[in-house]
Amino acid sequence: MDVYIFTHTSVCLCSGTPIVDVNEEIEAMAAIYGEEWCVIDEVAKIFCIRITDDMDDPKWTLCLQVMLPSEYPGTAPPVYQLNAPWLKGQERAELAKSLEEIYMKNIGESILYQWVEKIRDALIQKSQITEPGPDEKKKTEEEEVEGEDDPILEHPPENPVKTWDLKISESAPEAEELPPIAHGAPITDRRSTFQAHLAPVVCIDQVKKVLAKLYENKKIASATHNIYAYRIYCEDKQTFLQDSEDDGETAAGGRLLHLMEILNVKNVMVVVSRWYGGILLGPDRFKHINNCARNILVEKNFTNSPEESAKSFGKKKVKKDKKKGDH
Repeated sequence: MDVYIFTHTSVCLCSGTPIVDVNEEIEAMAAIYGEEWCVIDEVAKIFCIRITDDMDDPKWTLCLQVMLPSEYPGTAPPVYQLNAPWLKGQERAELAKSLEEIYMKNIGESILYQWVEKIRDALIQKSQITEPGPDEKKKTEEEEVEGEDDPILEHPPENPVKTWDLKISESAPEAEELPPIAHGAPITDRRSTFQAHLAPVVCIDQVKKVLAKLYENKKIASATHNIYAYRIYCEDKQTFLQDSEDDGETAAGGRLLHLMEILNVKNVMVVVSRWYGGILLGPDRFKHINNCARNILVEKNFTNSPEESAKSFGKKKVKKDKKKGDH
């Protein structure tokens, strides 16, 4: 998790430079961006805004999370995070530098609007020089550089599935229905909140549909991280189809999948949303992620009998031939 805190020398504000009231700035941002603006913690002044290159047909999306210290905007900048699975390396560094430059040129003034529009300009520029969404070749190159084997999931709640690359056969079962989704009890620690979501799945198409459905929820879509893992048992091949996604929380997806392997669960996916509260939790964050996942798996009886658990959700039994080609 990259949390940015600027360091800067003291600067005397010119006489007459207005110090904008933070509450007024927050109200203005909410009015301008509507549903894209999300309050995570009103008391701690932690907010999140989802930024896209195009409101109607987004190709690139980024979530900007900010925490406004009491000294902002007079003598301290916002503490912020840039959240997007595709944002890495030099591209991330350049965008962070551009935000810092805006702050340094406008010390003592409100800058959130400028930050948002600067990011939007960067996304628009990116969309003009690349294919819609991160194409397969680009993702493969990034995976080789970063050493990651997990699929890359873009953020747009309108249609997150279109940027998927699960690196498996495209011959999925026909028109699988959206399985029911259960939501676990949240765990809160030092202003960070974790919540697990669970759905029975028997094919990749259902995995995509569950993620798309979850991202329709404004609160879930604004989470700092949506970590997930799934395990699907292919009876015809006597093997598991499984994968995981960190969504920016390094190693969290792999740890979640390892938990599911230890519990020997089948035909289920778990998504754990984390809303960062501004205080680093260290290794405790992995404990909370796994506890959320374990609790909901136990609650829905997936640790006992996966087949009976799937039936309890109202899912019809799937024929073996519908699974062929999923591996």
